[in-house]
Amino acid sequence: MTDDKGMFEMDSDPEVHKYLGNTPVTTIEQIHDAINFIRQQYIDNGIGRWAVIEKQSGKFIGWAGLKLIKQPINSHINIHDVGYRFIKQAWGKGYATEAAKACVDYGFNTLGLTEIYGFANVDNEASKTVLQKCGMVYRNNFTFADIEHCWYELKRVTN
Repeated sequence: MTDDKGMFEMDSDPEVHKYLGNTPVTTIEQIHDAINFIRQQYIDNGIGRWAVIEKQSGKFIGWAGLKLIKQPINSHINIHDVGYRFIKQAWGKGYATEAAKACVDYGFNTLGLTEIYGFANVDNEASKTVLQKCGMVYRNNFTFADIEHCWYELKRVTN
């Protein structure tokens, strides 16, 4: 809960939500609900999104992590999705790529996952670039929440 003010700064910004359905939060209670939802994901699934703290300042700058998506999405079910979201002041500094790569590494090398997926709004070039820099391969476009998205996947390389 100590990250609530940083999360509110991030999720109340309309620019941050431009490619997320344009639904920025308006109250701190919505952030508390989101934090509780993430905590419940850990209880239910053993994984969720992590707070990203800038080392130099100690400030919350966003979140990144793996999320188990249990409902069908793009003809897949029970998949691990890599995701990230950052405050606007942290954009363009490589944090999303660094965090997403760490999440992929954790998924494959700690959790033993064999596949990790990601998706981004077709117009969100920055997010698509992050997924590609993580080694993810574009597979197709699909509609999610009435918005067209690009679907990416990465399979663990085994020897």
